[in-house]
Amino acid sequence: MQERINRPDYLKRLIEYKDKDVVKIVTGIRRSGKSTMLDLFVDYLLGSGVPQEKIVHMNMESLRFRAYTDHIAFYEYVSMQIVKGEKNYLIFDELQAVAHWEKAIESFRLDFDVDIYITGSNAYMLSSEFSTLLSGRYVEIKMLPLSFKEFLSFYVFAPDVPMENKFQNYLQFGGMPILRQFQFNEARSIEALEGIYNTVILRDVLERNKTADHALLHKLVLFLCNNIGSITSPNSIGNVLTNEGEIQKIKKKTGMGIAGRTVDKYIHMLKSAFVFYSAGRYDIKGKQLLKTLEKSYIVDLGFRNMLLGYREADRGHILENIVYLELLRRDFRVYVGRVGDMEVDFIAEKPAKRLYIQVTETITGEAVRERELRPLKSIKDNYEKIILSMDKTYITDHEGILYQNIIDFLLSD
Repeated sequence: MQERINRPDYLKRLIEYKDKDVVKIVTGIRRSGKSTMLDLFVDYLLGSGVPQEKIVHMNMESLRFRAYTDHIAFYEYVSMQIVKGEKNYLIFDELQAVAHWEKAIESFRLDFDVDIYITGSNAYMLSSEFSTLLSGRYVEIKMLPLSFKEFLSFYVFAPDVPMENKFQNYLQFGGMPILRQFQFNEARSIEALEGIYNTVILRDVLERNKTADHALLHKLVLFLCNNIGSITSPNSIGNVLTNEGEIQKIKKKTGMGIAGRTVDKYIHMLKSAFVFYSAGRYDIKGKQLLKTLEKSYIVDLGFRNMLLGYREADRGHILENIVYLELLRRDFRVYVGRVGDMEVDFIAEKPAKRLYIQVTETITGEAVRERELRPLKSIKDNYEKIILSMDKTYITDHEGILYQNIIDFLLSD
């Protein structure tokens, strides 16, 4: 059996929700650690005195449960396992394999005394039908690949390896937990990432979108990887791909609108499989979300480097991607800021807190420093403003705008 790798922050969240009257749904890209997290939670339940017979734990992608892929058969089987009149814990991995599973889950809640935990590898789980059935009675826990702090605890480094070298490994290999067994063997790591990527594309995208074109989808993935951290729109992407001859089936007389809608649909597929995340734009002075244009970020840089090769020239956008994912891990809602004709890389919000963040590889040089400072200086409210870079400097702020090293930020609480 493969070694279980603990992720205490996620396990803590599951434990905090234990016995609360909400369905716990852990979502995230395949192989990010969701199944292991449920295994560890089962260990926690057993260790806290819950008898084995009161825990129903099923991975719905196992052939052991191949007969229970519709909600009626699934409901009947699980009902027979439940200890009646007692508190039971229902733990289902990759539940999207069961058709209309949400109906069974609601029936379990109505018919038995149960605490329910679910994982899924696509956002279609949180469909309108499901949301209607369980409105206000579920919580989504979004699992991402390893943070840099987790990465440092997963891998064994020689005592003399500098922190900057460890961070370089993180930028190159990413944070998919499965890669630990290869200990930075580039060829084996790429093969593992290719396997995950192909599984995600085939099972979580194309199987659920039968009319999607595989070649076009892959071309779009490459485009988004090439343009991490750049403001784009479906229409502009559609124009580029059409000019490159990648959208062959669209009749010329329909123009670029359909190309844009095609791209928008494909991006939605990739976001639903948790391959990409997006940040919309927010007008800081107008205090409103803008409906057009957004930035896309990949779930793990290892996939980007596997697809494109690792390129030092892209370091600025790579760092931006790292910071974006870290803000998501810290439960921020993240937007791209607009102030006049200038851009702020990120507005990060949570209740009673807002951060404005610029990300750059370096702020050495007067022109670069002024470029990064100017948008933040234009914001007149009193929320915290930060410039994150790879620089190490004794200067900690400029007129109240903080300077912080990116590694220090990633390792902070």
